[in-house]
Amino acid sequence: MQVKKVITYVAVAFVVFYLLSRPAEAATAVNSVFDGIVAGANQLAVFFTGVLN
Repeated sequence: MQVKKVITYVAVAFVVFYLLSRPAEAATAVNSVFDGIVAGANQLAVFFTGVLN
C-alpha cells in the first residue's frame, strides 16, 4: 500500500513540474487527449447509429 502512495505522489509531482516548466507543450498534450476522446465518441456514435438503423 505504501508503494502505491509513493508512486501516486511522484506522478502528481511530475505532472505539476511538467505544467509549470512547459505549459505550451502540456496544453498541446491535453488537447491531443481530448481530441482522441472526442474522435472515439464520434466513432461510437457512428457505430450505434449503424446498428440501430
